Amino acid sequence: MSASTMNRIVLAVFAALLAVTGAADAASKSKIDRRADKALAEFRDTIGGADSVLAKSAGVLIFPSVKKAGIGIGGEYGEGALRIGGKTVAYYNTAAASIGFQLGAQARRQIICFLDPKALEKFRASEGWEIGVDASVAVITLDAGGAIDTTTLEQPVVAFVFDGTGLMYNLTLEGSKISRIHKGD
Repeated sequence: MSASTMNRIVLAVFAALLAVTGAADAASKSKIDRRADKALAEFRDTIGGADSVLAKSAGVLIFPSVKKAGIGIGGEYGEGALRIGGKTVAYYNTAAASIGFQLGAQARRQIICFLDPKALEKFRASEGWEIGVDASVAVITLDAGGAIDTTTLEQPVVAFVFDGTGLMYNLTLEGSKISRIHKGD
């Protein structure tokens, strides 16, 4: 089977999964901003050191809800806001498809902190930014009450994954593609 045929199959399954999870409904800018505000507040309230890492960041990409589902073949999708200096400057979506051992559904919050201004510039200049291809991202999974040790954060881009619900084997951002979206209210 050719790579393009496999991609079409995965995309078709991914579209079906999005319809099932309700992720295909695009949110308005104001809805994304409200959800991003809530996700940041929760991040600050429940994760020790969050304020420190946010203060060090040149930009912060907040995905308030990334939904993932799969039975052998899986997909995920979420919409979020890029904030620089506390203000939203653009909106993005994240999408990924996967094949392998997986079963279940999950919703989680992702906050991607660009600790290096050059990494943020490269991200903003890209047409579609793929984690693991365009940049290496250190992924930190935290539970409520977890704490960030900001002295050990040396990667230019760090992602925090928290507030997961449901059961899903295989938590990774590798292969996630992030693309800018243009929205109207």
